[in-house]
Order: sequence, then structure tokens, then C-alpha cells
Amino acid sequence: PEFITKCRTARRQVRERSGEADHHEGMSSDDELSPAEAKEFQKRKDNVLEDSKKVFEDVHADFCDIRKILLKFQEWKEKFPDSYCDAYISFCLPKLLNPLIRFQLINWNPLEQNFTDLEEMSWFRAIEEFSGTKNVSERD
Repeated sequence: PEFITKCRTARRQVRERSGEADHHEGMSSDDELSPAEAKEFQKRKDNVLEDSKKVFEDVHADFCDIRKILLKFQEWKEKFPDSYCDAYISFCLPKLLNPLIRFQLINWNPLEQNFTDLEEMSWFRAIEEFSGTKNVSERD
């Protein structure tokens, strides 16, 4: 708290010296980034996004697409229901799909104006169809 107060006081003094008249008390944020910080953040973000493209480059398409993975589990469930049930797949799927979902959400930002709702994402719809929750919610 003392550090924040010192930062706010320093910013207020800088504004007073520069004659900045359009400032409204309480409207600034301690989280505001300077242009240099914003540029550095964007550069790092771009690097992460570029590196993320390499994550699944050596993985067969059947094993990096959530819909295809769930189709394999659906086939198992239909052909060998006892084995499927004994394997506790419903408990394993969240851990299995977690890295793939996180990968899909790397660039997702719900605070941006034009963000995509989770319910509209293909991986969400695939899980919804697999679990049958879409059918249940439509019947209610």
C-alpha cells in the first residue's frame, strides 16, 4: 500500500508539472503500461504464439484434434462398453484433454472486444456433443 501511494503521488506530481488537465482523479490505473512496456509485452506475446505453433507439429492429426480423440473414445464406448466403464474414462478425459484445450486458449482473451465465446469454439462443441449435455439442455 505504501509503495502504491508513492507511485500515485509521483504520477500526480508529474501531471501537475506537465500541466495535464484531462486527468480525472480515480480514473487512472496502476496497471497501465507505458508504450515501451506495451511493445515489449506484444513482442513476448508474439514469440509465445509463434513458439506454440511448433507444439503439435510432429503429432499425428488424430491425436492433436479434440474431436478426433473423442470419436475414438466414442467408438471404444460403443464397441466395448464394459472395458470403457472399467477404465474410468470419464475421470481420465479432463486430464487428457487439458493440454489440448489450454493450447486452444493460448490466444483467447475474453477482455477483448471481438473475443469468441467458449460455447462457440469447436473443442467446446465437440466435448458437449460427446458428453451429451447439448441434448440434455435442449430437452429441458
